[in-house]
Amino acid sequence: MDHTTEIHCITLPTPFAVGDVNVYLINDEKLTLVDTGPKTKEAWEVFLTQINKLGFNVTDIDQVVLTHHHPDHVGLSDYLKDNGTRFIGLAYNEPWLQKDPVFLAHHDAFYLRVYREMGIEKFHEKAMQRIRGYLDYSCSINIDTIVKEGDRIDGLPGWVVIETPGHAQGHLSLLKEEDGVMIGGDHLIQHISSNALIEPPPIGVQERPKTLLQYRDSLRKLLDLNVNIVYAGHGKPVVNPKNLIRKRLVKQEERAIDIRKMIIDQPKTGFEICQNLFPTIFLKELGLTMSETLGHLDLLSSNDQIRITEQDGVLYFQAKEAM
Repeated sequence: MDHTTEIHCITLPTPFAVGDVNVYLINDEKLTLVDTGPKTKEAWEVFLTQINKLGFNVTDIDQVVLTHHHPDHVGLSDYLKDNGTRFIGLAYNEPWLQKDPVFLAHHDAFYLRVYREMGIEKFHEKAMQRIRGYLDYSCSINIDTIVKEGDRIDGLPGWVVIETPGHAQGHLSLLKEEDGVMIGGDHLIQHISSNALIEPPPIGVQERPKTLLQYRDSLRKLLDLNVNIVYAGHGKPVVNPKNLIRKRLVKQEERAIDIRKMIIDQPKTGFEICQNLFPTIFLKELGLTMSETLGHLDLLSSNDQIRITEQDGVLYFQAKEAM
């Protein structure tokens, strides 16, 4: 039976540099909220006002789909969990959303290894304190329904789950196949490029996820799908997303070339490259700037354009001579 799906955007304030976050209410067989916003009193009050303006109550929400675990997208879940609302997401997010102490210890140990290899071990403790501070805006919930690539969600006929890792390891997007409407979280944003953040693998997995390579694969995946518009986690909807995706892919390649030029004459540590790339903000936003640096080094490495050596636990990167 044909029916019209209503999608309502609710914009909420955040305490983060990224600014406001968008969450989406899908009025279909089940009233579904995609993402919830940060756990702040201000965001909750705005959410209540906006949902009431749309003619709904919080208790009307049947289920919440979480695009990824970052606090600005999940925090208000704590305010919704007592209403019998069901939470849906990818398996990777579960220990984050439960604030599992074993996983958080694994998280800190992973970053210690990465920071040591990048030559910035002395900043590890401060960085972990900052991440712990971000978690104050997150939630403590269980995921009721674990989904994966290609799954359908009960109450959302015509929508399919697309796994889009890169910005976050447990990132999903929702695609309404018939009309090419995607709710994309932070996968594709019009006014800023999404950072492919370095995140720990699941417990038991040793290899560091190559997040920029993942992100590029996830962007290319959209080029092969019927996607006409992406409702983004921040800013305006992305119209003609495939044009923006191609631009993003080229920009990433251009940045990799810039980094390669920095390390032609002599090898540098990841931290030294980061300082050259981001001279004014490399320390203030260390998680972002190091992720950007390491991601592009992974891209150069995947193309066999750099040589990596190790000395006293620190990695040094140098461009290979052009063939």
